[in-house]
Amino acid sequence: MDGRGLVRSVKAVGVVGAAQGVRAVRAAWRRRRTDAAGLPARGAERARVPGPVTGADPGPGGGVIHFERSELQVMVTAAGAVFWGWDGAGPEPSYALAGRCPEPDARAVLEPDKDGGWRVVAERVTVAVSRHGAVEVRTPGGVVLRRDLPPRWWEPLEGGGARWVQRSEVAADARFFGLGGRASGPRLRDGTYRLWNTDPGRAFGPAEDPLYITMPVQMVVADAGTHLAFHDSTWDGTVVLHEGEDGAGSGHDRAGSCELRMAGGPLRCWVVVGSPARVLHVWTLLTGAPAVPPAWALGHHHARWGFGSEQEVRRIVAGYKERGLPLDAVHLDIDHYDGHRVFTVDQERFPTLPALAEELRRDGIRLVSIVDPAVKAEPGNALYDAGTAADAFVRDASERPVLGVVWPGDAVYPDFTDPRVREWWGGLYEERLRQGFAGFWHDMNEPVSFAAFGEATLPRSARHALDGRGGDHREAHNVYGLCMARAGYEGLRALRPQERPFLFSRSGWVGMQRYGGTWSGDVATGWPGLRASLSLVLGLGLCGVPYSGPDVGGFDGSPSPELYLRWFQLAAYLPLFRTHAALRAGRREPWEFGAEVLEHARVALAERRRLLPYFVTLAHLARRTGAPYVRPLWWGAPEDRALRNCEDAFLLGDCLLVAPVLERGAERVAVRLPHGRWYDTVTEEAYEGPGQVLLEAPLSRIPVLARAGAVLPVRGDDGGLELEVWAPAPGRKGRGLVVADAGDGWEEPESERYTARWKRGRVVVEREGDAGRSEPSRPVRVRGLGPA
Repeated sequence: MDGRGLVRSVKAVGVVGAAQGVRAVRAAWRRRRTDAAGLPARGAERARVPGPVTGADPGPGGGVIHFERSELQVMVTAAGAVFWGWDGAGPEPSYALAGRCPEPDARAVLEPDKDGGWRVVAERVTVAVSRHGAVEVRTPGGVVLRRDLPPRWWEPLEGGGARWVQRSEVAADARFFGLGGRASGPRLRDGTYRLWNTDPGRAFGPAEDPLYITMPVQMVVADAGTHLAFHDSTWDGTVVLHEGEDGAGSGHDRAGSCELRMAGGPLRCWVVVGSPARVLHVWTLLTGAPAVPPAWALGHHHARWGFGSEQEVRRIVAGYKERGLPLDAVHLDIDHYDGHRVFTVDQERFPTLPALAEELRRDGIRLVSIVDPAVKAEPGNALYDAGTAADAFVRDASERPVLGVVWPGDAVYPDFTDPRVREWWGGLYEERLRQGFAGFWHDMNEPVSFAAFGEATLPRSARHALDGRGGDHREAHNVYGLCMARAGYEGLRALRPQERPFLFSRSGWVGMQRYGGTWSGDVATGWPGLRASLSLVLGLGLCGVPYSGPDVGGFDGSPSPELYLRWFQLAAYLPLFRTHAALRAGRREPWEFGAEVLEHARVALAERRRLLPYFVTLAHLARRTGAPYVRPLWWGAPEDRALRNCEDAFLLGDCLLVAPVLERGAERVAVRLPHGRWYDTVTEEAYEGPGQVLLEAPLSRIPVLARAGAVLPVRGDDGGLELEVWAPAPGRKGRGLVVADAGDGWEEPESERYTARWKRGRVVVEREGDAGRSEPSRPVRVRGLGPA
């Protein structure tokens, strides 16, 4: 590289300064050289397809179907999930599964099908395999939900892993959702989506792809039914989606299509069919129950990159207290580290951090620490020396530690795909706990290495343990953040076994909900960024990650007072409610935007505090059923095409419908209602769905509707739990669930189910139990009794 190229490269990474920019350029060259030396040349390849069928062998849950040049294993589990794998690929090993593969369905039968094919018939699904290897997933009534065409492989002539392509067809009316965290969603329109966890290196908007969490998980919703498809390969890939076109009876239907290309890994797939609720319940059985955050983590969090000192933290906390604003957690970014070294504290700026943490805890505020994976490559640094002694760091093909550049400068990276390293790293959180931290957020764990060109991550030839199998970064990259989350979560459970850990991670993969949640990352400040925030939360929830939320106001820049307030109002109804911004961005405290915004933010905070018992209930419900807190409007009626196209409103659990303001200057929002009666929670005016209504959305609030018959647990004026009941429609009943979580430990909380119905001209609320129905022991407030 000539001098001019070096200057351009340094400018490209100016965020880390000129000296670190030079190191980043060198790191990029090292990565290129490492890849060139450590990856085999691809060479000539041979294309292959399965060929004609030659026979089949029955087995548990299905069997193995043999083709001339391949074989296909098909299995239906006892819960009704379908697995198939080509070329001997089985369900294990897998980073996605929570433990061992589920038991097969003993009642599933492999039998001959027409035209020389075979089919597996089970109670909830039929899987038909053609004589050339096409796989159809059908409802028990025979309606085709998905058709995977015969796959194609490209194999190196000299041996080695194959890359492959799988083309699929879905119904003409189907809509695609999922693929992890996509800012352009939640409905995924025609386009190409990459499967490679990526730090874009700047604040992103809706057009940015890929982002921090990508997953080969599609939720496909059509008139005929809903299904989830998961291709279990962690390698780099692309998904090309084309929505179909419904002829509407006057023309030909054009099927929707999906083309998945993977650079390697096994060709294996899981499919779950049923209602959206059932699909995610079975998905949770496969990939693990979502971790339940401590109750305090469902409150309001305030973070800033650039607190600078203990005095500044105290000043901000005092600002909340003086203005009567509830605050539950304060997050410290990398500026509290000593020289940006992880698991350290800058003693000059934070000389009494444990005392600060205890002081905040007495006021009901927890302290949360950022944790980055990169370790400063500095002999004499205790963490570096300990990791070197434990052989904990990722190495290249020459067995040298891979060097990258992050905030502390030259850095090495723990290999979290090694169980030994996960145990070692998990023990390091003891230092954070001694400092008084109660929760943790993992950042820069795609993983990131600053570079002036190319991808800002580790060399693809870097070697990983992959839990005993061995391999390189091409296979380990997408699960690096997932394995780091596992290390932290398991370490915290061992260090504080009596407490539920609180951990959320910027990057991850399928199954990351087992260890916590995520946030939307560095979303750009602006109205498009506000809309992207909602898309990310909805999309992640449909992939099995229910706990997430945005940085209120966006990560960069200075939002206008109106934008900040609308973002704040939206986030008050999302699982993770956090204000946060970049080092040089405008401030994010509510009082920085004027008296009017402050008062409206106060109302949003008060309503969030009032709804905390409902959020606690939703958290436990997510663990038990997989249902996300935030759900698309079509959740209960996926056959409603109009609802499938709605992307600017959402359901919060079963009881509430939230319609945020996503456009500048809007004072009304058009909302399409699902079936049933809905009440405006402020005016108590009733609306009937299905249909579209125009709701008032003054700057003071966003529209929130309650479902008729809903029984919500809320916080009363005295701080106790109360039941807010919305009158059922005449002749109808309502229901509600309350999970009264009294602490942050592992005890199973008590669940209470309630029924609301009309009796002799008034609404009666009864608790359901083994002894029948009884009067509720909690205060009850009935709303929606005005004129319909």
